[in-house]
Amino acid sequence: MSVEELTLSQAQELRRGTVVLACLALLRKPQYGYALLETLDDAGVTVDGNTLYPLLRRLEKQGLLTSEWNTDESRPRKFYSVSPDGSRVREGLVREWQDLVASISRLTKENE
Repeated sequence: MSVEELTLSQAQELRRGTVVLACLALLRKPQYGYALLETLDDAGVTVDGNTLYPLLRRLEKQGLLTSEWNTDESRPRKFYSVSPDGSRVREGLVREWQDLVASISRLTKENE
């Protein structure tokens, strides 16, 4: 495996853990799955639909998201939004993320 392939593989592992936080951050405003995929992609967080939809269902089952069907348009869509518990978890994850970024920044600066 080349260095480029290894880097891509490791970068994918790094991003995988951030998708939950990204979804909880974006779903302060209700969105349906496909729109969320596009918003994530536009933000540079590329996620496959086969990864996102099970994640949304899992987060809903855990009580971190709520959902509601919108049948006003010709195609019914399930809109997801963050629950009150999801908001609290998001706040905790943001703190964890900020602490982790600060720690990794210190480590990488120390080793330059």
